[in-house]
Amino acid sequence: MQRLETRVFVVVLACLALAASAFVPSAQGAAVDLANCELVDLTHSFNDKTLFWPTSPTTFHLEQLQHGMTPGGWFYAANSFSMPEHGGTHMDAPIHFYEKGQTADQVPLERLVAPAVVIDVASAAQANADYRLSEADVAAFEKQHGRIPRGAIVLLHTGWDRRWPDRKAYFGDDTPNDASKLHFPSFGVESARLLIDGRGAVAIGLDTPSIDYGATKDFPVHRFAFERNVPGFENLSALDRLPATGAFVIALPMKIEGGSGGPLRAIALVPRAKKVTP
Repeated sequence: MQRLETRVFVVVLACLALAASAFVPSAQGAAVDLANCELVDLTHSFNDKTLFWPTSPTTFHLEQLQHGMTPGGWFYAANSFSMPEHGGTHMDAPIHFYEKGQTADQVPLERLVAPAVVIDVASAAQANADYRLSEADVAAFEKQHGRIPRGAIVLLHTGWDRRWPDRKAYFGDDTPNDASKLHFPSFGVESARLLIDGRGAVAIGLDTPSIDYGATKDFPVHRFAFERNVPGFENLSALDRLPATGAFVIALPMKIEGGSGGPLRAIALVPRAKKVTP
């Protein structure tokens, strides 16, 4: 077994054991918490600044239904909200670009809860807004960290989340209702093929608006991945807080029946470094 696979397997078992036992007494009667894992939120909050695709006819809207004291003397608050499926931190379901693809409610949990591999191209993306992850990048990553194991969620860290929610900086253009002038980094189709067909990635995601780079005209990564029922996570944040290997991701979208995607709450479990006792 490769060193990366071993490390990920051990971390996953440890974190899942902690998570599973957090609310279950052990045989000795003591509860175990998540003290050995840091929980990292990978999700942008949804609000009136949330970014959506430039051609989206609507955005996020929150309407207050009730906020205050009731005649019975207690406080009560309730809201309604509306938004397109594809905006903010969200999942693209395979049907988004593939007629026979799985809908949001059909994506298996095994593709949403898995060990994470994080490939860092932030320096290259800073120098070139149209940067696309290459096969050479994957090879360089594996030379340093070991072969990417089957069953991993592969995340691409570009550093683009630091630009959120500045539309022009994040999309590379802010022309209303126009998606023809966008510039931001993403996966390349060759690297996506290697990750999905060659390494068995169960999902891919990143901290930019799309799993295809901004200047694309035909969305090859979307089409390739979704024909294999591999979902995409877009507009993630805080990927710089994850190690290259060893984290575990839980990415649960709203379960919209028949949906082509939906808002996503994604978190990562990152093992804490063990303290050395002198």
